[in-house]
Amino acid sequence: MRNRRLMVSAAVIAAGVGLVPGMAQADESAKPDAHGVSAPDADLGKAAASNFTTFTSAAERTVRPAGKSKAQAQGAASEPTVGLIAKGTSARGISLDLAVGIDPDAQISAYIEWGDGTTDVFDTYGPTNQTVAHSYAEIGAYTVKVTLKDATGDRGINTLAVVTPGSDFTPYAPTRLLDTRNGTGGPKAKVPAYGTTRVQISGNGNIPAGVTAVVLNVTATNTTSGGHVTVWPAGSERPTTSNVNFAKGQTVPNLVIVPVDRNGFVNLYNGGWESVDLIADVTGYFTRTSSSGYTPLDPSRFVDTRNGTGTAAGKVRGQSTFGVKFTGRDGIPDGATAVALNVTVTNPREDGHLTVFPGGGTAPTTSNVNFRAGQTIANSVIVPVGPDGSVNFRNGSWNGTDVIVDVVGYYHADSQGAYLPFLPERLLDTRDSSDWAWGPLEGQGYIYMPLSTQYPANTAYVLNATVTNTRGDGYLTVSPDPNSLSAYKGRWATWPTPPNSSNLNWKRNETVPNLVQAGTGYNGIVDFWNRGWDDIDLVVDIFGVYQTN
Repeated sequence: MRNRRLMVSAAVIAAGVGLVPGMAQADESAKPDAHGVSAPDADLGKAAASNFTTFTSAAERTVRPAGKSKAQAQGAASEPTVGLIAKGTSARGISLDLAVGIDPDAQISAYIEWGDGTTDVFDTYGPTNQTVAHSYAEIGAYTVKVTLKDATGDRGINTLAVVTPGSDFTPYAPTRLLDTRNGTGGPKAKVPAYGTTRVQISGNGNIPAGVTAVVLNVTATNTTSGGHVTVWPAGSERPTTSNVNFAKGQTVPNLVIVPVDRNGFVNLYNGGWESVDLIADVTGYFTRTSSSGYTPLDPSRFVDTRNGTGTAAGKVRGQSTFGVKFTGRDGIPDGATAVALNVTVTNPREDGHLTVFPGGGTAPTTSNVNFRAGQTIANSVIVPVGPDGSVNFRNGSWNGTDVIVDVVGYYHADSQGAYLPFLPERLLDTRDSSDWAWGPLEGQGYIYMPLSTQYPANTAYVLNATVTNTRGDGYLTVSPDPNSLSAYKGRWATWPTPPNSSNLNWKRNETVPNLVQAGTGYNGIVDFWNRGWDDIDLVVDIFGVYQTN
């Protein structure tokens, strides 16, 4: 087995901190052992670095203060200069390189105004290169101003426009952007086998230019063979990850948070052997303009119609809607703009779909969960809340079904979690013996992933979890681990208690994916629980991180 370590970068996950999942045994008295899993460091570093733009203002742009001599204004050797190069390092952080050019024996001070009301200063003797780091309280565009001063006053000024790498979320009323069945957003034709279609994001409807990532619910339908769908930013190489897996005759949705290319498009690839119809519904987007940040919560069950949790007990009647207030309770503050949910349909009496939309509004022509009679199926949902803080759930079938809703986080103007999208990368595949030597995830066991044990500013990750080779029925739960990494290394970790929530459900021999916004809790470790009694294979792909600095 190769002994590589997973590193995204010091600014993103943790330079030098390996992702070391461990296999927990079914016996609660046993303690899980840490096992290494490999991932391509260079590719992950490249995925993270795609966010970190470099900004430059050459030394020749140094401006002389008014009143200096003509010789000085023409750049006499005695006149100091400062060249500026800035690069993003985290969601709100930049690193500023200053190249100060002065006479060898001269002394000068450099005053840095960051554009947010804060300043730094350092003194230098003779020519020097200095690097200064800064973190902004809010994401956005800023102008950095550097003034060189000595005993005679200001000697030179240079400025540099910078933009923080992180993005904030803006909710968007659920809207269909693509439907190949009727030609919405593209040709009226199935996407051919191994073919690609693209979706315009920026400039589509009321979505502005400059979108960095978008939240889409992507559905594959009218499938005549098995396959998968990969969603990625147009203009870049297609990754080896997948977002939606489907079998013949299935209609399968999955939530996707995907980067948007500079021209405002994303691609959808049909990895199946035959053509397929694809649908894409938008519920929000990310921009480098201060809006709503993300706060993860420990997964919590808000609604269960089977027992009356959060709403009336009993199946939701066909063609009917119920609403639930989410703000002002259970950790979600008033003023939240959207909530991140995992919505499960179970015990449906016939085929249909579920639509989730803001309270107080009219049900859109979009869908979030598609189901067959008797099926239990889940999907992640990011949905704006209505003016009263509520969200509506509409059963689009003609007969009753039970609905379960688990909350995993919320978006709010005061939340500090800004998003850094990655180019998708695979973290774990238990089928791959070259990187994972311990085989399938056993029934009632779990794998733990130390994703940000040394970087508490990384509060949540956007992942896609896929179960396959399922030997029986079951469901997957993803949650923060209460143990520390040192507890696992020292073999004194206690067996965690998984929450009463689920992220995806499966039947024997099914392959099922779902997006997971995984909070890292207090210890930076995420657990993946097999809540079934039979072995499964687990695949985990990473799509981005929420950071508070």
